[in-house]
Amino acid sequence: MRWRMTSTEFRKSTREGRSSTLAALVTGGKPVGVLAYRGREPVGWCSIAPRESYAGLGRYRALPRLDARPVWSIVCFFVDRRERGQGITLGLLKAAVDHARARGARIVEGYPVQPGPRLYTYMGSPATFKKAGFKDVTPKGQARKIVRYVLDGRERRR
Repeated sequence: MRWRMTSTEFRKSTREGRSSTLAALVTGGKPVGVLAYRGREPVGWCSIAPRESYAGLGRYRALPRLDARPVWSIVCFFVDRRERGQGITLGLLKAAVDHARARGARIVEGYPVQPGPRLYTYMGSPATFKKAGFKDVTPKGQARKIVRYVLDGRERRR
């Protein structure tokens, strides 16, 4: 829920409040993301939805909107620590693209961070996005990386 709320809303929220808000989005049919399972047990999560549904992302100056085209944004991954290193993040990423495509998305955008002790590493690594076919579209001089996957042939993939 971090990116679905402004920073002020997030600071004022509680874990229980965020959980109930997320549950309401799911039961209301709003796009929230995809899950990975090992058997019947959930082991991973990827948050993907139209960029407009992420109020915090809309206000985050380090990741500005590149253009007026509608995009779906991938803002968060979680993989159970016991399942890491098995390609689940890549599988989640590919499933997220398929999920967005099935709901009419034409562009999927991600904001990966190089692995390490930095903040926001839960947003995925550049290498994972590259393996999934995303292209770097970061504007020159911008510190935070933006990658895109174009889903229809009418637009030139960058």
